[in-house]
Amino acid sequence: MSYEKAQSKNVIWDWLTTVDHKKIGILYLAAGAFFFAVGGLEAILMRIQLMFPESSFIQAQTFNELLTMHGTTMVFLAAMPLLFGFMNYMIPLQIGARDVAFPFLNALGFWLFLFGGILLNVSWFAGGAPDAGWTAYAPLSSESPGHGLDFYVLGLQVSGIGTLIGGINFLVTVINMRAPGMSMMRMPLFTWSSFVASMLILFAFPALTIGLLLLMLERLFGATYFGVDLGGNVIIWQHLFWIFGHPEVYILILPAFGIFSEVLPTFAKKRLFGYSAMVFATLIIGFLGFMVWAHHMFTVGIGPVANAIFAVATMAIAVPTGIKIFNWLLTLWGGRIQFTTANLFALGFIPTFVMGGVTGVMLAASAADYQFHDTYFVVAHFHYVIIGGTVFGLFAGVFYWWPKIFGYRLNETLGKVFFWLFLTGFHLTFFVQHFLGLMGMQRRVASYLPGQGLDQLNFISTIGAFLMGVAFIILLVTIFTSMKNTTNVSDPWDGRTLEWTTTTPVPEYNFAQTPLVRELDAFWYEKYEGDGKMKAAEPIGDIHMPNGSILPLIIAFGLFVASFGLIYAVYPLAIVGLIISFIGMFLRSVKEDHGYHIPAEAVKRDKDGGK
Repeated sequence: MSYEKAQSKNVIWDWLTTVDHKKIGILYLAAGAFFFAVGGLEAILMRIQLMFPESSFIQAQTFNELLTMHGTTMVFLAAMPLLFGFMNYMIPLQIGARDVAFPFLNALGFWLFLFGGILLNVSWFAGGAPDAGWTAYAPLSSESPGHGLDFYVLGLQVSGIGTLIGGINFLVTVINMRAPGMSMMRMPLFTWSSFVASMLILFAFPALTIGLLLLMLERLFGATYFGVDLGGNVIIWQHLFWIFGHPEVYILILPAFGIFSEVLPTFAKKRLFGYSAMVFATLIIGFLGFMVWAHHMFTVGIGPVANAIFAVATMAIAVPTGIKIFNWLLTLWGGRIQFTTANLFALGFIPTFVMGGVTGVMLAASAADYQFHDTYFVVAHFHYVIIGGTVFGLFAGVFYWWPKIFGYRLNETLGKVFFWLFLTGFHLTFFVQHFLGLMGMQRRVASYLPGQGLDQLNFISTIGAFLMGVAFIILLVTIFTSMKNTTNVSDPWDGRTLEWTTTTPVPEYNFAQTPLVRELDAFWYEKYEGDGKMKAAEPIGDIHMPNGSILPLIIAFGLFVASFGLIYAVYPLAIVGLIISFIGMFLRSVKEDHGYHIPAEAVKRDKDGGK
C-alpha cells in the first residue's frame, strides 16, 4: 500500500482495521469505560437491594447473577482493558519506539477481548447470566442450570487469549524496541511495572485457561474433574483459579503503581526517590505474587503447615509494598507539590491503599482468617486495594495523560469535584463494610434480617455507592465539556518522560527521529541539563509502517460464533465459526504484507509544522 492510499482510508474502516498502538489503546479505553459503567450499574443494583433488611427490590437469583457479573466484569472487562489502554498507548512512546513489536497481534488481542466481553454479557439476554460468583467455585459452577456458566467459561477463554497475546507483545516490545541509550534502569516506572505485570500475565493466565477448559469439558461434554461422586475433587478448581487469581491482583495493581510513580514526581517537581529500590520492589512483588495463592483457601482444610507457609509468604509481600509507599512519601518530601486532579488521586491513593494493605495483613493470619473468611470484612479489604489502588490509578492516569491522548485538557475544577465526591463515596461505601464483616454479615447474601445491627451500616454503604455513581457521571460531564481546552497540550505538566516530547496529536509513526536517551527521566534531563530538545539517534529518513488489517476482527468474530455453537450444542455452527477463524489465520499466513513507507519529505514536513 502506498503512503497516499494509507492516508485516504474511510474513518470507520480505519478504526476497524487499525494496527496503530495508539488507536488500539483508545479502543481499549473506550471498551473498558463501557464495561466499567456496566459493572458499576450492577454494583448499585446490589447496593439498592441491601439498603434495607428483607428487601425485595430484586430476586435472590438475579442478585447472584449481578454479583457474579459485577466481579467478573470489573476484573476482566473493565480494570484490565483500561490498564491495557494506557499500556498500549504509552509504552512505545515511553521507550522511544514507533509501535509495539507485533502490531497485528496487538489488534487481534483487542478484538478477542471485546468479543469475549460481549459474549459474556449476551448471557443477560439468553436465559440468565452466570450465578456462581466471579470465582465460579465448583460444584456450584459445574452444576449450575442453564447456560449462564457456559457463557462465563467461553467468554473468559476468548477474552483471556487476547490478554495473553497482549502480555507477550508488551514483553517483546520492552525487551527489543527501546530507543538507543535507554537501558532497563533508565525506563520509566510505568513501563517497568507494566513489564512485570506482563510477565505475570504470561505465567498466570495459562492456569486460568486450563481451569476453564476443564470446566468447559465438564459442563458441555460430560467429563468429570470436580464431581466428588465420580472421583473428582472440587479443590482442583480452587487451586487452578487462585494460582491465576492472586497474581491477577498484582497484574491490576502494578501498572497503577507505575502511574503513581509517573504522577507524583511530575507534580512534586522532583526525581522519584529510590528509583532502583522501586524497580526491585516491583520485581519482588511480581515474584511473591505467585507464592501466596492458597491464602484464599485457609478454610478448605489444606492443613496447618501449608496455612503457616502461605501466611508467612503473604505477610512478606507487605515489605516491598511498604518500600514503595515510603519512596512515594519521600518523593513528596520537600517537593513543590501541585494539587492537580491527577495528583489528588495519587495522594488519596496512599492512605487508602495502606488501609487496604493493613487489612490484608490481618487476613494473612490464618487463624484470624477463619473468622474473617466470607464476611464483608474481605469485601471491604479487596475493594480498598482494587479501587483504592487500581481505580485511583486509572483516574490519575486519565487526568494526567488525557491531553496527550485526546488533544485537550480536562477541566480541573470539575475534576476536583469528581475526586472529592468519588473519594467520599468510596470511603462511605466500604469503610463501614469492615464493621459489617466483624459483626458477622456474610458475603454474597441477597438479604438480611432486621434487628441484627446491620441496618444502618448497610444504608450508609448504599448512600456511598450512589455518591460514587454521581461522581462517575460528573467525570463524563467533565470529558464532554472540556473539549475547548486545547492550549498547551503537548507538555502541559512539565513532563519528565519521552511521551511528552512528541507533538499532539501524536503522529502515526510517533517519532520523526528515534530519540537518543542520555539519562533517567530523559526529557527532564534535556530540558534542564541540555538545550531543551531531545537528541536524535538517527537522521530523518523514510519510515516503515505496517498496513492495517481486518483479519484480527474476522479471527475474533469466528471464535465468537464458534462459542455459540458450543454453548447450545449446535456443532455445525461451532465448525463454521472455527472455519471463519482459520480462514483469517490462513490468509494472514500466505499473504505477503510488506507495509508501506512514509517518505522522508512528509516526515520533515510534519516535523516543521507543515511548512
